[in-house]
Amino acid sequence: MNAHAVTRRWPTCLAVAIWAAQAAAGASDTLDESVTGFGEVLPLLPLLYVVINQIGTPRSTWPVLGGGLVLVFGLQALDLVSPAGVMVGIALGVLLWGAVRGAPHGREGLWLQTAGVVAFGALALTGLLVDPDVGLWLVAAGWFFHGLWDLAHLALERLKGIVAPTFAEWCAVVDALVGVELLVLR
Repeated sequence: MNAHAVTRRWPTCLAVAIWAAQAAAGASDTLDESVTGFGEVLPLLPLLYVVINQIGTPRSTWPVLGGGLVLVFGLQALDLVSPAGVMVGIALGVLLWGAVRGAPHGREGLWLQTAGVVAFGALALTGLLVDPDVGLWLVAAGWFFHGLWDLAHLALERLKGIVAPTFAEWCAVVDALVGVELLVLR
């Protein structure tokens, strides 16, 4: 791969590097630890989309991701409440804000993001509540399908401009790799 290709595809390269480091660090995790860990983080993905949708500026995507990661890992470290439950609650609050105030990308954008919160939130929360053998499939499906969600935000004209395209590319790669990791490596 030449330098120009790496420069142009930096989100993909970054995604693979981050995934590989995380996969190596979690290689000894039990099935339950993997399902819980990835299930607790999954609601961050649609939360980012609804927050960025309401802010209305794609350039805020990466800083919002940083804040979201601080939130998730902070909640995990405190171990007082479920990060997944908190993030779904925040997402619902942001959606309510959008329904009352209006959304920069219109009602259609708001409804599409609502569908994402409901679908991915349901997969995450259900995956965390059921037996880990079943939860694995639900959480993996959530990550994999969110990768498709990211690609839709790159490819479909009506979804372009909600998040930064570099983020959508990065997230699609991370999501697909995590989905495969859960099903193949765990």
